[in-house]
Parts: sequence; structure tokens; C-alpha cells
Amino acid sequence: MSDINRRQALSVVGGAVLLASCGSAPKEAPVDPDAHDVHSYGQPDKVRVQSVALDLEVLFETRKLKGNAILVIDAAKGDDPLILDTRDLDIDSIEISAEGDDYGPAKYTLGTRDPILGAPLTITLEPGTKFVRVYYSSRPTASGLQWLMPEQTAGKKQPFLFSQNQSIHARSWIPIQDSPGARITYKARIRVPKGLRSVMSAEHQFANEEYADFEMKNPIPPYLIALAVGDLKFQAVGPRTGVYAEPSVLPKAAKEFEDMEKMIAAVEGLYGPYRWGRYDLLILPPSFPFGGMENPMLTFATPTVIAGDKSLVGLVSHELAHSWSGNLVTNATWRDFWLNEGFTTYIENRIQEVVYGPEQAVMEQALGWRSLQDEIKGLPASDTILHIDLKGRDPEEGTTDIPYGKGSLFVRLLEQTFGRPTIDDYLKRYFDHFAFQSITTATMLAYLKKELLDKNPQLAAKIDLQKWVYEPGLPESAPHAVSARLEDVAKDAKTFAAGSLPAREIQTAKWSTQEWLEFLEGMPPLDAKKLAELDQAFHFTKTGNSEVLDQWLEMAIKAEYAPAYPRLESFLKEVGRQKFIRPLYTALMKTPAGQVRAKAIYKVARPGYHPIAQTSVDKIVGKP
Repeated sequence: MSDINRRQALSVVGGAVLLASCGSAPKEAPVDPDAHDVHSYGQPDKVRVQSVALDLEVLFETRKLKGNAILVIDAAKGDDPLILDTRDLDIDSIEISAEGDDYGPAKYTLGTRDPILGAPLTITLEPGTKFVRVYYSSRPTASGLQWLMPEQTAGKKQPFLFSQNQSIHARSWIPIQDSPGARITYKARIRVPKGLRSVMSAEHQFANEEYADFEMKNPIPPYLIALAVGDLKFQAVGPRTGVYAEPSVLPKAAKEFEDMEKMIAAVEGLYGPYRWGRYDLLILPPSFPFGGMENPMLTFATPTVIAGDKSLVGLVSHELAHSWSGNLVTNATWRDFWLNEGFTTYIENRIQEVVYGPEQAVMEQALGWRSLQDEIKGLPASDTILHIDLKGRDPEEGTTDIPYGKGSLFVRLLEQTFGRPTIDDYLKRYFDHFAFQSITTATMLAYLKKELLDKNPQLAAKIDLQKWVYEPGLPESAPHAVSARLEDVAKDAKTFAAGSLPAREIQTAKWSTQEWLEFLEGMPPLDAKKLAELDQAFHFTKTGNSEVLDQWLEMAIKAEYAPAYPRLESFLKEVGRQKFIRPLYTALMKTPAGQVRAKAIYKVARPGYHPIAQTSVDKIVGKP
């Protein structure tokens, strides 16, 4: 998943572990032998779900998914029940079977609902039980689903549905062991209204006017099960790549992301073959709360990355990189989230370097550095630890820039210490060794010690694992990239702000999105008069680049630049991407007049936001 800081994922064109020999050893080495997941009721060490087969009808009238899920489990040998995670599911009945043909009723209980975890569904099994069939329906308020009315889509004629399971939202529409450590395969039959098309994070097997069949043959964590239904068309952009989107969006989306095949080849050249078959992209309506979600075979993406000049396609590099780091090798619990995002952010930058050049990669690193510094300043020290403690907390609270930025700097330090050829060879072996597995931080560090650090003890002494993984903040050894191009832009920004350089005389013809962001974000606070000069010269209020527009609107709020207010209001009503709306609402809420404006806008905009976005903005503005 991407969408942690403003500058991430942009493109210009487009078990104890012995650590004594690895720098200083942790004072208390972490022990996590069972990879216990505090965010799941499931007990896969006792009874484990191996696969799930869904048969669901999409009911737009009632905003429900209704049908059944057949779970294939390890044959019950003792008295242990099967415990599943649920959140606000309506359970109709449950049946069990030994062979999958003759089912009989099963006893079950639905436990007390926890506001974060939902409710455990405990099913009594008989010896030899292999199949469990749950008849159920989701509720209109399911946190992992968003139902859109036709007017909320690009075509304005058909409704739309999409899922977002990460981190623990799969349980809101599937009764499942909803833990990243409980990998499963899945099949699905999705029944949709006539005229609509369903897509999933799986191989498309069959479709007619009534239903479509899908199958994911590789074991994946439940958060990677994904579904979307709408007026969707498809256009290929390569032999194993293509784009799904609403008809009016498809042509420009396909053009914007025509380099996906090059990106796949870039990663394959570094870390081995792409193991998922196809890599397609689904452009969702603008209410999608994130930039992208790495659902296997079908990345879900926000339309806000379609700028017309490929300037924001770095997001695809990030989600594609997850096909190795995150989807192939996955964090076993959400406190290990940095194993997904830190390695992925590093690989993303390597893709950018191959496809768009070293200068582009360095700019990305430099921008990421400053963004990470800003993030660290605004977080409690305990939340700047890679192996973060999330017990009793919503795992979403761990999705800051720390696992992304600090995690990627850790991998980059390994590269700079041991050399790029060595780290590339190590990562390739790492992905091969743990392919289609979920691992903990302790497991990763044990492998790192054995396969890299112990083989190079003198170099390993430079890597202080204790500080990097288990202590807050950023170690002094963190690599710090410097971009000459961005430094030039920063000089222009300071000169303009000082009144020594008129906006119209700034040479911007060859600037990338990164340079525009450096220019705007590097400014000291400006008054409305200076913003008017910038707007007249560069037409920021009318820009189609969502990254630049978001930064501009935040500046306009702080400077009380009234000409940008209509665009601010329309932007907040049109777009539900948290990366954009959260900073804007936060800026508005800092003044009495801004609070009035924020509450008025949010009252209208909130129904069009995804439940995940609603929850986060409610904390900023207050629930209407």
C-alpha cells in the first residue's frame, strides 16, 4: 500500500536472534516463536484455514454481499474449535463436513464485539471435519467495502463497489482468520447485476451475464483478497499487463501507465521472476482512500495519479514492488509491517532508477528524507520504532512513514555498506527462501545474520541493529541523499520568498513534479499577496496535478488566499484519498473561520468517503 507522505511514490516521467556480531546486540533479543497476532482471534496453530471458496451475490439495493464461504481446514483431530474473525457480519447458519459433500449443522457462538477487532466466531467441530460452510451477509457499514451511487462514478450511470482489506477489514465481508500470517488460497463466484463487471485479485476463470469465477492458486494473506464491481472495461498495455477502468477514464489511464511492462522487467532483472502471472491495474473512483493497494495480479489505484504526463506513475512502481516484498514475502503480524513497506520502498526507488534514470532516483530519496524528518517530529518516540508495539491499538496507527521511510533507509544502508551486487544477490535469495511465506522481524533478522552479516563480520559491525529496529528515531548512520536539482529549486524558492525574484522570471519549463513540490514545500509562510503572484504565473489553483494542487491548497488555507477556496471545496468533495484530505482538514481546523468551513464541507463530503477515510477525518473535524 502506498500513501503515507506527500512526496512518496512519484515519478518524473512517468525466535531469539543472536546479534553480537552485527553491531551492538539488543539488550533483550526479541522472541516471537509463534508469530502471535494480537489483531486476530484466530488460532491457526490449532485449527488452520487453508483455503476459502466464496459464492456471493452483490446487492447494490441493500448494499450487502450475501452468500456463503466454504472454508477448507486442517482436519480436526481434537476438541479445538475453529475460531474466525468477523466484524458486523450477519451469520445465518453454519454447516460442517468431512468430505465436502454431505454437510450437517454445526454449533457456533458469536462473541462480544470489540471496537477494533470485531467479534470472534467460534465453531464447534467434529473429529475429521475438513470443510466448514458459513452462510452470511455483510452489512452496509462494512469497513472493508465502499458502495458508490452512480453519480459518484466517472460514468454517472452505474453503481460501483470496491473492497479495501488492509489491515484488518477482510473480516467485515468474509468470515476468516484475518491475520497476515494465516495465508490461504481462494476461489470465488461473484454474482452481479446485468451490465456490470466484477474483478478480483485472482485469475479470471469464467464470466457470463450473471456471474464470474476467479481463483488465486498461490497462498496469500487475507488482506490481499480484493473485489471490485462496476462499469469496467479493459485495455492491454503489454503481453501481461493492462488497465481496467470506467470507459471514460480508460484511454488516458492506459496511456499514463503504458510503462508497466518495463517496470516488471526492471524488477525481474534485479530480484528474479514475477511469480503472479498477470499484472493489471484497476483505476477506482476518486473516493479510494489510498494511492494504491498491491492486491496480487490487480493493483487498485486512485485516479488522482493520472496527471497526463506520467509524473505520478511512481505509485505503480511501489505497488509492483510489493509483488516481491509484501505479497511474496509478507509480514506475519502488523508490528512487522516494515518488512513489507521498507523493502518495497527501497525496491520502488531501484525501479525508478532503471526506468527513469539515477537523477530521478536521487530526487526521490532526497524528498523522502525530508518527509521522514517531518514525520518523526510529529510522532511519539515509541511510534518511530520499526518493530512497533501495536497491542491494544488499531493496526492502522502503525501505517506512518516510519515503516516506509526508515525501513527503506535500513535497506539502503545495507546496500551502501556491503555493496549493491552483494545486497541484490542477498535480496534475491531472501525472496526465494521465504517465497509465499509470512515472517516476523525475528525471522528476517536471523536470516540476515546467517546469510549476510556473519559472512562479512567487519562490515556487519557497522550495522547497529538494535538502534535501527528496536529503538526510536533515526540512527546517525542513516543514508542521506542530496539532489543538486532540488537544491537549485530550493534557492529559487528562497529568493522568491525574499522578494528578490519575481515569479514570472523563475525558469520552470523543465521542472518535474518533485521540483514543483520542493519549490512549494520549501517556502516559508507566505501571505495572500505572494500566493496571488504565484497563482498568476503558474496557475496552481487550476492545476490537474493532484500532488501539486494538494500542497498549494494547504498553503492557501494558511495564507487565507480566498481565490483558492472554491477549488479547495470542490477538491475535498471530489477526492477521498487520505493523503490529501487529512492535511487539508487539519489545516482548516487551526482557525475559527477554517473550522466553520471544514465542518460545512465535511458534512456534504463525508457520505462519499470510504469508511476508512471517514474514521480518520472524524478524528480531525468531528463526526457531523
